[in-house]
Amino acid sequence: MGKLDGRVVLVTGAARGQGEQEARLFAAEGAKVVLGDVLDGAGEALAKELGEERAAFVHLDVTSEEEWTAAVAVAKERFGKIDGLVNNAGILRFNELLSTPLEEFQAIVSVNQTGCFLGIRTVAPEIAAAGGGTIVNTASYTGLTGMAGVGAYAASKHAVLGLTRVAALELAAKGIRVNAVCPGAIDTPMSNPEGVDPAATAELYRKLVPLGRIGRPDEVAALALFLTGEESAYITGQPFVIDGGWLAGVSLF
Repeated sequence: MGKLDGRVVLVTGAARGQGEQEARLFAAEGAKVVLGDVLDGAGEALAKELGEERAAFVHLDVTSEEEWTAAVAVAKERFGKIDGLVNNAGILRFNELLSTPLEEFQAIVSVNQTGCFLGIRTVAPEIAAAGGGTIVNTASYTGLTGMAGVGAYAASKHAVLGLTRVAALELAAKGIRVNAVCPGAIDTPMSNPEGVDPAATAELYRKLVPLGRIGRPDEVAALALFLTGEESAYITGQPFVIDGGWLAGVSLF
């Protein structure tokens, strides 16, 4: 018996990184998974690998109301319902606030914040109709503190935590639990932009993170699984930090 037997979960940003690992783990635990992403080739390949009985890919730009509606239609057509959502899609840009163009700030907010809002607004009624379920939003450890050089990203992730808490309050009576994962530095393509030296990055996180390393996307997936499954049945409206101890403070050892 899998932890998600009988569940149908839509995962955004599912073609790579954390979303890919969430999709893989959820499918392994018995869920039928709808993979939403703008990376069509990678998303389709993953759905094919997982198998048509277990997974379906849909092109999904999370900033588009129409594409959210289409994604829900695909999920219901293929699997009959949706009772879980992982709002994982996000983008990151490195820039000081005073050097951030308005267009860049708005693009980050559009994907990270508005995309999360549209996911909740579109999918929550389907989850309620299925008898209840879960929503897991991907925030960030920067949603609980500040970090120089990622002001637009941090602002959007603070907003995701606000959406998480409000949605938890408003949707509890419908049998929907809403929580947020707050990753620190995770080894994904988004966190490793072109031109960055992997060895230098590893050394940086060895010094910054108490556990001495960058996190793995499968570790974030395991947390998302916990928040989607019955083991977290009495938890809603909460941020869960997964950062190797980074947020705890500065280590001198």
